Amino acid sequence: DYTVEETSYEDAVEEVREALSVLGEEYISYYDRIINSGHVDVYPTDTKLTGAFSFSMGKEFLPFVQFNYLGYSSDVSTIAHELGHAIYSSYSKDNQESIYAEPIIFTQEVASTTNELLYYSYMMEHAATEDERMFYLENMLSMFSGTFFLQALYAEFEDAMYQTVESGGALDAEALSDLWTELYQEYRGDTIESFPDSRYGWASIPHFYYNYYVFQYATGYAAAIALSRRILREGAPAVKDYIGFLSGGCSKSPIDLLKGAGVDMSTTKPVEEALSLFGELIGEMEELMKD
Repeated sequence: DYTVEETSYEDAVEEVREALSVLGEEYISYYDRIINSGHVDVYPTDTKLTGAFSFSMGKEFLPFVQFNYLGYSSDVSTIAHELGHAIYSSYSKDNQESIYAEPIIFTQEVASTTNELLYYSYMMEHAATEDERMFYLENMLSMFSGTFFLQALYAEFEDAMYQTVESGGALDAEALSDLWTELYQEYRGDTIESFPDSRYGWASIPHFYYNYYVFQYATGYAAAIALSRRILREGAPAVKDYIGFLSGGCSKSPIDLLKGAGVDMSTTKPVEEALSLFGELIGEMEELMKD
């Protein structure tokens, strides 16, 4: 068994910095500037909001970032995630007029998740033991579960709700719970047994009460997989294209911005590449478990 010891915030910042160094000196200069700016609220307090997030206010200020850092492995990857948001905002504001300088949520999730994937890939590559590699491999598979497969399920559910209303129907709690149960059965198969009341799980998810956008998490993850794999495979040319994407803000549609970075979300290729990587990771896990 492999247990990750608690990591000091200073060591975590350096670890993430090393993992993201593949994105080049300019990207790391943004990282250093934001981390050392005094705009990062690191540790939890009694009156502080839970979770982590990044937000920006105008072109004249660096982004503000909130953590609730406790030293766990998930806290370290959160640094990579939130700095992905913050650095993306900075690139956009530095390269676009104000009207085009605020990236939309879809591309924001692409940027943050790309950083997480680069971080986990780095940690797997630099693992000292097979058990350590297995730990970070499991983290990547957990990202797949929560950000790709589960969010695809959510997207199907949300789409069905909209289709019902737009065709003149009404939303009924029990009918929605039946659909929720059917989708979980389809996605999970017979190997996982659900509690009876889990059929009402949809009601506790706030995203379904917002605008139609849940699909962006799964599709954004597929785009991030394609980007991170190209960056790790091709190096400088892919990094140049990725920086161009980050600098684009919302000056073009998300599809066109990602095309400029070498990812065509109008095709099925990014999703197929994501599923291919998932298969590779499962295969590696099976091999490691044999040892």
